[in-house]
Amino acid sequence: MMKKSVKKVMLPVMAAAMAVSFGTLVSAEDETISLTVWGAEEDQTLLKELTDNFQAAYPDQTFDIQIGVESESTAKDTVLTDVEAAADVYAFADDQITDLIKAGALLKLDDYAEVLQMAGKTLDDVKDANVEGSIDAATIDGGLYAFPRAADNGYFLYYDASVLSEEDVASWSSLLEAADAAGKKVGMTLASGWYNASFFYGAGFTTALNDDGTTAIDWNGTSADGYTGVDVVKGMLAISGSPAFMAIADGDISNQLASGNLVACVSGTWDAMTAQEVFGDGYAATKLPTFTVGDQEVQQGSVAGYKYIGVNGYSENSGWAVLLADYLSNEEAQQKFFDERESGPSNKNVGASDAIKENIALSALAQQSEYAQAQKVGGKYWDPSQTFGELIAQGTLAADDDAAIQEALDNLVEGVTASVE
Repeated sequence: MMKKSVKKVMLPVMAAAMAVSFGTLVSAEDETISLTVWGAEEDQTLLKELTDNFQAAYPDQTFDIQIGVESESTAKDTVLTDVEAAADVYAFADDQITDLIKAGALLKLDDYAEVLQMAGKTLDDVKDANVEGSIDAATIDGGLYAFPRAADNGYFLYYDASVLSEEDVASWSSLLEAADAAGKKVGMTLASGWYNASFFYGAGFTTALNDDGTTAIDWNGTSADGYTGVDVVKGMLAISGSPAFMAIADGDISNQLASGNLVACVSGTWDAMTAQEVFGDGYAATKLPTFTVGDQEVQQGSVAGYKYIGVNGYSENSGWAVLLADYLSNEEAQQKFFDERESGPSNKNVGASDAIKENIALSALAQQSEYAQAQKVGGKYWDPSQTFGELIAQGTLAADDDAAIQEALDNLVEGVTASVE
């Protein structure tokens, strides 16, 4: 059954049924508020703690809050399969926001300013509390569509400093050579447009989101820095063709770390605890290495991004869902996410702490941020870029076949720039 329209039904009901009493929002009706929350598997325990605390903050209201597993990286795909059946509140990465808004899967928070005010907060409070980039990335046509929860949605290099030196990890060639000598592997996900774009961005290539939802991409040409896409691919093939390189499926870095096969890997803060456990006293992290493009060493780029808590546009209890999403992303929640998950905060106060500055993973993320950029792409970008990455990972392309490489790049660009249906 289709859920009721949020704006037309739920907001007036909540405004009439709820009142502020000593800073506590209470319901005038004897009813159970049912909400579903989706978050990453590794965050389930923390989400349970936070939702319990949320319920305790409203002792006069009865809740039924169910928590489900859904990675921020795949949230869009699952939500868009059936938006009406998706969670009321869910975590997602910033690159998904455009498609989620188009599908009606995210509420415009500006329309719920009164609900936030009932809890003693304004939308400006949310904006002021978080770093500017996290607000900008969630603001479309002047409206804010999600609560920032983290500013750590980027990647860098973890490595075992008991095996590898700082000189070893400076370039891909020296890194792979040292790993091979140690009988170990260096892992990275290539079959993902989020990761493989790092090589092209480093060489000065671009992607952009057009007003009509299509993606602009120039990887099959020559970058502003004078490098050709063919030469970038050759640099990637030199890496993937090394016996010390392991192409890892998206989301499987943690498992490969735990296997003990890796001496280094490209990942983000979500794998910090696993890397620390595996590498022990050798646990270290730094910016990504340089790689060879033509006869030059080029610093590998990366994607800088954010994680959000959004509210489904089809939520039957949208007002309460907004309050819960705000609670799961507020300063106290972000502090807990850092303390328990080493998640990098978007909240300015949490980010200013000495503990954040001294954190190995977040320090590496900060080093890489100089070479990172926001990735604005449309929905047509992902499948072709994944297919392209698989060609690199599987060694399907030969480094000495310029024509085949150019054809693969042309096919990539054609697929990515296709019109939005």
